[in-house]
Amino acid sequence: MIRPEFSNCLSRVIENPKATETDLIFLLDTINQKEQDLLFTEAARIRNQYCGARMILRGLVEFSSYCGNSCFYCGLNRTNSRAERYRLSPDQIVESARLVWNAGIKTIVLQSGEDGMEAQVIADVVYRIKAEHDMAITLSVGERPRKDYALWKDAGADRYLLRFESTNPELYASLHNGRTLETRLQCLDTLQELGYQTGSGFMVGTPGQTLEIIAQDIRFLAQKNYDMIGIGPFIPHPDTPLRNAPAGDIHLTLRAVALIRLTSRNAWLPATTAVGSLDRDYRVDALQAGANVLMPNFSPLDVKRKYGIYPGKRCVTETTADTDSMEDLARAAGLTLDYSRADTLK
Repeated sequence: MIRPEFSNCLSRVIENPKATETDLIFLLDTINQKEQDLLFTEAARIRNQYCGARMILRGLVEFSSYCGNSCFYCGLNRTNSRAERYRLSPDQIVESARLVWNAGIKTIVLQSGEDGMEAQVIADVVYRIKAEHDMAITLSVGERPRKDYALWKDAGADRYLLRFESTNPELYASLHNGRTLETRLQCLDTLQELGYQTGSGFMVGTPGQTLEIIAQDIRFLAQKNYDMIGIGPFIPHPDTPLRNAPAGDIHLTLRAVALIRLTSRNAWLPATTAVGSLDRDYRVDALQAGANVLMPNFSPLDVKRKYGIYPGKRCVTETTADTDSMEDLARAAGLTLDYSRADTLK
């Protein structure tokens, strides 16, 4: 049974995406299956209205597992002596881009740990890919000075992903060592100022996170009008300080996905790899809750498992050449598969 107060609250958020924190908390807090189903149905309807009933593909290449940070949740943190480190050469990255292009996908996401790679090296890779292919390039290499972001934009980079993980200063400090929330948010502002299509997001279920904090993060995302938003459940890594913390609740994660769709209506919202790496693959569930992007992994097979942000990553067992599985996921969610660049809808 759906409570009248739930229906009324959901209607308020649908009518006004500048939702109140109180309404978001109320919707996040439901465990009633019929209420969740209604929330997901409305989120999917809003997605179809603003973005189309389609699932975008973006080819992911994880080109370095080196990282200078010591974030307490991430298996790539520099203090993890058990992490397997690798760095693809520029030629290897460009070859991976060819694989993405040959698969018919018009967007590549180049991601790494914050390994301090020389900015000009990345700029040269971006330029080489652009010279070969009419594809959108997304970078995700962490916090860098403005001059680096500007250099990459001038080289042809179109988009940048930089998750904030939490807009609550105390929670952010509890997850990071030697990093500040202020610097992270300043980088995001710089990226938007430089004209990048900008993406951000957060984890659900980190130790100390509350429904109030999640609601505040959702409202922050809507206020910033980001082009891309990625969230997924916290998955503890055995070689990090948070190894014994419980994993994030997938159902709460899906409710957060739906509410992000309702409040950031024309954002590209992936069904993240983390959503597919739990007790079962929940990516179709995320698509049915309003997500509309999947990112098949085109990293060389011998390094896929080494990019160990968290254990049990789904992409380790998926092949890059097989897009049939992507078609199956789209069909199961009632969406058509879209290989286009999918630039910002703003």
